[in-house]
Amino acid sequence: MRIVTSRSPLLSGMAVPLPPASFFGIVLGISGLGSSWQSAPPEWNMPPEIGQTISLIAVAVWLVVTGLYAAKWLVAPAEALEEARHPVQCCFIGLAGVATMLAGLSLLPYSHFLAAILVFAGATFSLLFLLWRTGRLWRGNRETTTTTPVLYLPSVAASFVAATAAGTFGYGDWGQLAFGAGFFSWLAIESVLFNRMLTAPEMIEALRPSLGIQLAPPTVGSVAYLSLTNGPPDMFVRAMLGYGLVQALLLLRLLPWIMKQRFVASYWAFSFGATAISTAMLRAVARGEAGAIAALAPITFIGTNLAIAMLALGSIRLMLRGEFLPRPSHSQAQPLAGSNAKS
Repeated sequence: MRIVTSRSPLLSGMAVPLPPASFFGIVLGISGLGSSWQSAPPEWNMPPEIGQTISLIAVAVWLVVTGLYAAKWLVAPAEALEEARHPVQCCFIGLAGVATMLAGLSLLPYSHFLAAILVFAGATFSLLFLLWRTGRLWRGNRETTTTTPVLYLPSVAASFVAATAAGTFGYGDWGQLAFGAGFFSWLAIESVLFNRMLTAPEMIEALRPSLGIQLAPPTVGSVAYLSLTNGPPDMFVRAMLGYGLVQALLLLRLLPWIMKQRFVASYWAFSFGATAISTAMLRAVARGEAGAIAALAPITFIGTNLAIAMLALGSIRLMLRGEFLPRPSHSQAQPLAGSNAKS
């Protein structure tokens, strides 16, 4: 576990664990599971306390990860800055804003004011980080091998979650702007990713779990779209969910190849897309959707719960072994740290 003893006057003598920014993805997965439970149609008679409890657990995890990540900038600023300049790892920093917005949505039933503050803060951070990160990408001089689905995080994930939050708070016009930013960014980045997958060298094992993020754009986008519309779901959201199902099947087909990388916390990259496809289908059914989506909704709900349970059990096992925050081995880190790509 990466732990340092602080020399900061505020944290003098304390042993502080230094989580990577990717740990914000854990918040996304747990929060998504809570939303999935709370989105079940009335006829399922799901106890509301289950979804509420899971969402509050997500808030607690967000508090811990946010506190530790902030401490990282205090006690190890050089390491935090190195991560921010990394061609791959830097994109995960954008999840700080996304996780903050989701924490705000989880607290909405308890405090409208606090929820609004967190959503606004998360959206503002996400926008500023999007502009900073994308602006650096536009300069070029980037190695193709460092192109992975993490590129979706600063623009697509943040915009779709902002759209969902805006719709939830009743600001549909702002939500539509955010949805457009996320949707067209998704299409642009998707073409770049497919070009990399088809023409560049095989992705190294340490990066393969990031492919789980590939499931998120169509599924999180579906949740955003449903948050901004009323009435029975239309063909557009069905089409997005259809594409999400294809991505899920492709990931299942590639799972043996992806899992050559032993289980690490980065496998939580699968969680947000997996929970979002369940949430979107359940919300569609609650709004009168029948047919294929209604038939698939229970299957995706069960699959989502199994996936999060396996991620949680795997994470607990790593924690018990003191390996939840493993220091990358030289063989794994070298292809990234030695990259000449500009972040």
